[in-house]
Amino acid sequence: MEQKDINRKLDEFNRYLIGKKVAIIGLGVSNLPLIDYLYNLRCEITLFDNKELKDLSPEVREKVLEHNFEFSFGVNSLDRLKGFDIIFRSPSCLPTRKELVDEAKRGAIITTEIEMVIELAPCMVIGVTGSDGKTTTTTLISEILKEEGYNVFLGGNIGIPLFTRIAEMKRDDVVVLELSSFQLMNMKISPNISVITNITPNHLDIHKDFEEYIDAKKTIFKYQTEKDKLILNYDNDITRSFAKEAKGKVEFFASKTKIKNGLLVDNGKIKECKSGLRYHLFDTEDMIIKGNHNYEDACAAILATRDLVKKESIDKVLKTFRGVEHRIEFVKVSKNNVKWYNDSVSSSPTRTIAGLNAFTRRNIILIAGGYDKNLDYSPIGKPIVDNCKAVILLGQTSDKIEKAINDNLKSSRKLEIYKCSSLEETVLKANEIAAKDDIVLFSPASASFDMFKNFAERGMKFKELVRKYIK
Repeated sequence: MEQKDINRKLDEFNRYLIGKKVAIIGLGVSNLPLIDYLYNLRCEITLFDNKELKDLSPEVREKVLEHNFEFSFGVNSLDRLKGFDIIFRSPSCLPTRKELVDEAKRGAIITTEIEMVIELAPCMVIGVTGSDGKTTTTTLISEILKEEGYNVFLGGNIGIPLFTRIAEMKRDDVVVLELSSFQLMNMKISPNISVITNITPNHLDIHKDFEEYIDAKKTIFKYQTEKDKLILNYDNDITRSFAKEAKGKVEFFASKTKIKNGLLVDNGKIKECKSGLRYHLFDTEDMIIKGNHNYEDACAAILATRDLVKKESIDKVLKTFRGVEHRIEFVKVSKNNVKWYNDSVSSSPTRTIAGLNAFTRRNIILIAGGYDKNLDYSPIGKPIVDNCKAVILLGQTSDKIEKAINDNLKSSRKLEIYKCSSLEETVLKANEIAAKDDIVLFSPASASFDMFKNFAERGMKFKELVRKYIK
């Protein structure tokens, strides 16, 4: 491909947009940069959001008033979604909404900022999805590529909105995306290299059912070609089954199954398996981040990058990577050598189970609970009983977690359970009951929406409270 042809698709799309009637649904981080971009193409723009104008950010209010945009705000904002040429939806506005379905039937193009990035990027795109481990895997991939010298555009759930930066992208750059089920739903294109870390029940408060959630995840490889690559977790029954539907090359990683081909976490080492033979690649004891789930994420990152980089780049990043904020993040050591960890990203039982299993002692004080996404909490009971000396619960899911614990608690095992009404109260209670060498792990196993905007805000608040009260 000639350099002059690199942005041909973007130029064609820009010409298509000129003067078109465009709807932007959801005025969060991913869609905000679109407003100025589309305005400069003389699009006829209407803004939609379920918040009222007074509740939107000052930046949005300023744009609405400055450009005199048409808008429809409030609970019933989509009532006015009629007659558009193209609709950019936010991930939180699912394409199954009746208003979107009706517009699609009429002929409107329904898309997202991130779908257009994959469609129009002139370079390789690597996408990562899964129920757990997306951010760590995506970040590792990005860091390995940067270590090799690539110009990397990091986006999706992390990084920055990339649509308005497509014009900067060159043929030899790499786009790395963390993709949620909401972003993947109804997408009509897949990345060149796709990673699915695992799939367990999640977001069932929003998705119609588990099958809809699984189908959304499958979109990450559904439109691949025989030239593309799909990386799957062999230990996970659902992701393993995707191999038979893949069009491109499939590579596996595992830590529980002795696979014949792929990468295996085995006895503290990452090994390459070829036709049943195993070759040592990397010692996990050299990694700063610990836990089997992190070693699996490292395997996925190796498979995604090793055809693009030297082994030295992979080894250096794996040895120096300190993890991602809010993921078993060490906060501080308090008196009596009590260690405090922030694992706010754990918004599902499976993620908290992985966090518990990352520690080798049974002296964990677990702080858990939050918004109820209609998940099954029964699997979390035994890991809590096996690893914790006390549990401090709050939020909507506290009763479900308590029941799961009691269902697995033998009469000979004592496990203290406390219930609190605020995060501040949980921190103070943990400090009160902590003894020498204990571990306090904030791993909610639940979403944050009952008390916080997102897991990051929740994690920041936890760290702030620990630093304020814990000496």
